[in-house]
Amino acid sequence: MQIGMMGLGRMGANMVRRLLRDGHECVVYDINSASVAGMVKDGAIGAASLEEFVAKLAKPRCAWLMLPAAITGRIVDQVAALMEPGDIIIDGGNSYYHDAVDQAAKLAVKGINFVDVGTSGGVWGLERGYCLMIGGPDEAVKHLDSVFATLAPGADADANPPKDAGTAPFGYLHCGPSGAGHFVKMVHNGIEYGVMAAYAEGMNILKSANAGKRQRTADAETSPLESPQYYQFDIDLPQVAEVWRHGSVIGSWLLDLTAGALKNDPTLAQFGGRVSDSGEGRWTLKAAIDTGVPAPVLSSALFDRFSSQGESQFADKLLSAMRYAFGGHVEKPKTGA
Repeated sequence: MQIGMMGLGRMGANMVRRLLRDGHECVVYDINSASVAGMVKDGAIGAASLEEFVAKLAKPRCAWLMLPAAITGRIVDQVAALMEPGDIIIDGGNSYYHDAVDQAAKLAVKGINFVDVGTSGGVWGLERGYCLMIGGPDEAVKHLDSVFATLAPGADADANPPKDAGTAPFGYLHCGPSGAGHFVKMVHNGIEYGVMAAYAEGMNILKSANAGKRQRTADAETSPLESPQYYQFDIDLPQVAEVWRHGSVIGSWLLDLTAGALKNDPTLAQFGGRVSDSGEGRWTLKAAIDTGVPAPVLSSALFDRFSSQGESQFADKLLSAMRYAFGGHVEKPKTGA
């Protein structure tokens, strides 16, 4: 099948390579001409402009956009202006699901189908495949099935899904009408925040398991550990992460990546600890608030990211100032790691 891909960043380029490898024809466009040239060398059909990109697509045209959420809406409008009824625009980025609902309604008036695809797999997707959460009109989604099947991981090697199991065991799912794909991916990323925070907090507790040893060389006033005899362990974090990967109930691909990171850099010296949030966690909490669903773990994980970005510094200073004001408490120096 032919598919157009606009946006040849880390995910878009690898998605094209995976599609080409399975025999699909790919027309590609990016504002970076070098990225287009690289894909042409891999067998794609290049386009030097948006107009050329759409012109090279066979009807019904199918254009997949892998772009930052901030510009996706504007580019969708530009692509739609060059399309005809029956054509399909696919948004595979991390766009807000509200935008997908509104965009689909706007394009439906013109007879153009809008399909939103929450795409998970990151830089590993070329070899592992991409988990795809899809929203859009039934016929448009069905038309793209061979593309989704190629991009998705496929069934696990030891699995034998029953015929009535649908596509989910293969790594892609039509979740509902336009907007549903991005909604499911939004919640997926909110959960990701919470799982990441749980691993990080647990490893941090293990890292402090030798606090009793440290207290012997520190000022007891600055490190008031009540029972130092219970914290005399020098835990090998990389090895703990590794053993958890084998048979543990908390095993996951995310744990695999965590174990790899700790093996390569046990003290994480190359990282500063500033954790960004790209929007999905905020949107997930907004949906939870709108629907009255409690989400304390996900909210805590999001707010922890804000704290890592320095947003808690003023509040922390004010807490210290208040303690000094009412009790004359002087700040204690930070203890060593």
